[in-house]
Amino acid sequence: MQQHKRPPASILFIFGGSGDLNYRKLTPALYNLFLDEWMPDRFAIVGIGRTEYSDEKYRGHLQEGLDKFSRRKAEDSHYGEFFQHVNYLQLDAGDIASYQRIADYVCKKEEEWGVHPNVIFYLAVAPQLVPSIAQELGTLNLCKEKNTTRIVIEKPFGHDLESAHELNDLLTGLFAEEQIFRIDHYLGKETVQNILALRFANALFEPVWNRHYIDHIQITAAESVGLEGRGGYYEHSGALRDMVQNHILQLMCMVAMEAPVSFEANEIRNKKVDVLNAIRPLKKEDVHEYAVRGQYGAGWMKGKQVTGYREEKGVNPQSNTETYAAVKFFVDNWRWQGVPFYVRTGKFMHQKSTHITIQFKEAPTFAFPAEAAESWRNNRLTISIQPEMDIRIRFQAKRPGQTMSLDPVNMTFTYENSDDHTPEAYETLLLDVMEGDATLFMRADQVESAWKVIMPILETWENRQPVDFPNYVPDSWGPEDADALIARDGHSWINLPPEKK
Repeated sequence: MQQHKRPPASILFIFGGSGDLNYRKLTPALYNLFLDEWMPDRFAIVGIGRTEYSDEKYRGHLQEGLDKFSRRKAEDSHYGEFFQHVNYLQLDAGDIASYQRIADYVCKKEEEWGVHPNVIFYLAVAPQLVPSIAQELGTLNLCKEKNTTRIVIEKPFGHDLESAHELNDLLTGLFAEEQIFRIDHYLGKETVQNILALRFANALFEPVWNRHYIDHIQITAAESVGLEGRGGYYEHSGALRDMVQNHILQLMCMVAMEAPVSFEANEIRNKKVDVLNAIRPLKKEDVHEYAVRGQYGAGWMKGKQVTGYREEKGVNPQSNTETYAAVKFFVDNWRWQGVPFYVRTGKFMHQKSTHITIQFKEAPTFAFPAEAAESWRNNRLTISIQPEMDIRIRFQAKRPGQTMSLDPVNMTFTYENSDDHTPEAYETLLLDVMEGDATLFMRADQVESAWKVIMPILETWENRQPVDFPNYVPDSWGPEDADALIARDGHSWINLPPEKK
């Protein structure tokens, strides 16, 4: 096993410890960190919830989750060793007095270990519970310790700009900004992090990463599933809030940001905020020219009949919530002036695919014979985030033979060929929290700047009822208006080939 420096002693309190996020993602991530010897030498994981569990029963419940969702299975001895560090604390988040039990647990571990540990509060709970839990935690003396106590907040972070601002005010009144880790699991994905390495560690790319050489950029986050029982949540969210405001705008920041002078957390985040602040504000009267919304109807998905959005459980039969959104953005700065960024996301799309496409401008063809230009294609760089994780460069090459005929060919780097196990996003992010590295986490101004970008679209859509919903069928690439949005500029959406089986 590779030797590496481990984080300092840590206690992770997981509110919502009996919930689905911990069962599917958090505990499997912590378990894989343990297998890879990234967990601290001294650590404790405490699940907090209202469900009644003994420690033994709770561990058995989480082991079932490991068997189903961990990227690696292991011997029973590994399970046993890992679960020695796992306990359960039954606690009603609304009972103020019971929070002292958390402080008592920390004191007990401090005496046992002989060192003051990092204390991490992970709020894997419904958004409406976050303010009250944060307020009660803020009364504990240990939360004043800026260097060792941290709080992790899951998305959605607010419902709009006003609520996000209110939540930021609440949190920063209780904790220092450096203690607050606003998590977006997309930023923990290997291929997302690789964007920075690709751009700034290679002299090949940065000189042409601008308006002089790039024609346009596309970001697609397509899902091949529907609501999966989340109708109640999604009805109050929609595609624009659920995906564009956080995941997609963060990917856009990674692609468009200026070169940092260091990889220090605030330096990276400053560059991302610069991008968000440079996005051209949309006037409400112009939203229809730059944004398209859609909602799926009933139909067939991979041979199975599926119901329309308005027939889903928990959804208003006359709902105007969008399950698809496409937007054309411009970043008004020196590097990107005039380069359109097309983004799209949707439910029940033809295939699951999250990818970024950098389309370069056409090279001059006049030096080549006419037959060489028949298969001419622009150079293209594609960063595929899921389900496949790879980076592809498309360039022109001469076809073997006696004539000057050209073909587009792809050069591909794929993580499948890597000897190392690729960690899940939550593994990377949880390790960063324990180490106190906030580079991949949202800062307060980032969150609010992202909301400012989409608020004109949200407000316009909420005040202008669509007349054509539902307007796309499952197993398609969305509504026709989305094709028209990009076609007006002489472009078309780029879809990756289906995943290899």
